[in-house]
Amino acid sequence: MGWHAKDIALLNRLWSAGQSAAQIARRLGCSRNAVCGMLTRLGLKRGHKPPTATPKIRPPPKLRPTSSAACARPVA
Repeated sequence: MGWHAKDIALLNRLWSAGQSAAQIARRLGCSRNAVCGMLTRLGLKRGHKPPTATPKIRPPPKLRPTSSAACARPVA
């Protein structure tokens, strides 16, 4: 498929409106990979949303020291 100026303009408009690459591909009559490739060549990126909550990073649990007498087996 050759990319004409009106196809690229439509691609820009639909991408900035928030449509997915698959939706744009169906509209243009080409493959999703062709749309993704053109988006890459045009330098268009989807803005990422900032995380809504900050994750709490917990430290790993502390291992309790075990006494060696509790683990030893009685010798017969």
